[in-house]
Amino acid sequence: MAFGYSPSYGSNQTAFWRTPLGLYCLFTLVNTAISTPPEDPVKCVSGNTNCTVTNSLGAFPDRSTCRAANVAYPTSEAELVSIVAAATKAGRKMRVTTRYSHSSPKLVCTDGKDGLFISTKFLNHTVRADAKAMTLTVESGMTLRQLIAEAAKVGLALPYAPYWWGVTVGGMMGTGAHGSSLWGKGSAVHDYVTEIRMVSPSSVNDEFSKIRVLSETTTPNEFNAAKVSLGVLGVISQVTFALQPMFKRSIKYVMRNDLDFNDQVLTFGKKHEFADFVWLPSQGKVVYRMDDRVAINTSGNGLYDFLPFRSQLSPIVATTRSSEETQEKLRDAYGKCVAATTITSTLFATSYGLTNNGIIFTGYPVIGSQNRMMSSGSCLDSLEDKLISTCAWDSRIKGVFIYSTGFSVPLTQVNSFINDIKSLVKIDSKSLCGLELYYGILMRYVTSSPAYLGKETEAIDFDITYYRANDPLTPRLYEDFIEEIEQIALLKYNALPHWGKNRNLAFDGVIRKYKNAPAFLKVKESYDPKGLFSSEWTDQILGIKGNPTIVKDGCALEGLCICSEDAHCAPTKGYLCRPGKVYKEARVCTHVTK
Repeated sequence: MAFGYSPSYGSNQTAFWRTPLGLYCLFTLVNTAISTPPEDPVKCVSGNTNCTVTNSLGAFPDRSTCRAANVAYPTSEAELVSIVAAATKAGRKMRVTTRYSHSSPKLVCTDGKDGLFISTKFLNHTVRADAKAMTLTVESGMTLRQLIAEAAKVGLALPYAPYWWGVTVGGMMGTGAHGSSLWGKGSAVHDYVTEIRMVSPSSVNDEFSKIRVLSETTTPNEFNAAKVSLGVLGVISQVTFALQPMFKRSIKYVMRNDLDFNDQVLTFGKKHEFADFVWLPSQGKVVYRMDDRVAINTSGNGLYDFLPFRSQLSPIVATTRSSEETQEKLRDAYGKCVAATTITSTLFATSYGLTNNGIIFTGYPVIGSQNRMMSSGSCLDSLEDKLISTCAWDSRIKGVFIYSTGFSVPLTQVNSFINDIKSLVKIDSKSLCGLELYYGILMRYVTSSPAYLGKETEAIDFDITYYRANDPLTPRLYEDFIEEIEQIALLKYNALPHWGKNRNLAFDGVIRKYKNAPAFLKVKESYDPKGLFSSEWTDQILGIKGNPTIVKDGCALEGLCICSEDAHCAPTKGYLCRPGKVYKEARVCTHVTK
């Protein structure tokens, strides 16, 4: 199982693939001071009119273009109220966009071409900080990085958050973003919110818009709907967080074989507050993150600057992408496995970007303040350098182009789910090397939330990242294995897909998995009876009208459907619709050799 450390995988291609990928890994060890920051996801033909929006990867799951007649950039709540009022009076569709647009699905899209994008790019200020009450009120366009820094200024910390700090407060609230923990109220950001100010449509009596002030004590029903809202209730203007006194964390990564991993998962999260895992199933390895809270006076000034989130030289990123494209074209599974081992071993050897003093790594444990250890994304922090270096996924260069699949499997069923994946690996040990090229399977703990569209139970969130072809009709190496894992989670174990990730098929019938969905929809009808903040996509995933799947030739290749006939795959290239290998109810696009 531990192929990555076996010389039997050597070949005359090994050196070829190892060179660009090794350069990639080595370059990320340097924290580049210059880089090109991401461009605004909204682009307009003239001024703020005739606009399109995309996500951070430059392509939605169905590769469609989302358009609107205008974009508005409010700089205050008063301006936001006026913008929503004018659009409501005119009966225009509206959707909210954020600074970096990191949600993969089409949550930012309006219908047709006559709608309005409302960008929170300039709604990024602190409204009020109260160190004594340990609360912080900010505008919804503030990024997680800014939020962490603003809290630290008054000696406070947000206990749990996503690992990427380029998301905004409103974006996290809209999609249920989280970190990893079973402790306290769990790892979801929205469960540490005490008040939400939201601007939604209203009647002529309210001059067509209304500021709604929501809290758990005054409006619990509406508050639990707004905590994970998908943007269909209106525009979040301000959010108040309940924070904690600043503390430090002690982090240590340990790599082990995955023989008893199934059992360890059930108890590890109870032992370590911020525990997570990086599973390398084709290598038979697991990286355990032993991550605990320690007293603020504990010695240490560590920093977590995750290597893949640092600036990357564009030529090296392009070479790495070209390498994988060639591997796909040649069906070079061995090359992918060697490359995956190079990357994962380099990441582990360099502690994933942890340093003991912000400069070098000298050994475990790495101890540092929460604001320096919880999230990162230094590729955003840079000045314009004409795309010499960027975030690796910047769509303006030939860079990372991927699928991001994320779903939460109930903790009581994780053991069985892991066994199913191990069974697939036993069939072909090279099948999941493609996942390990992108860090491996990240596994984070989540808990049940009172939010109506939040998590339903204690669970493990599985984040899987993998290659996406430039041509939507080009099948992928071991496509069937990854499709089967996706279907095992969603269909066999009733996993909940992350609202801000995933391909279309993950959202087919998803609203039926939420026991409080009727309560959410009732609030939605009350806040926006004309559906001005709704879209075709939100209507589909909320079960109001239509279906998120798209059935056509080749649709299963991009996760737009689950195949039911060969035409949904790529029959001319040898990919046919077949039952799963472990989960026989699955239907996957399998490469069939004559």
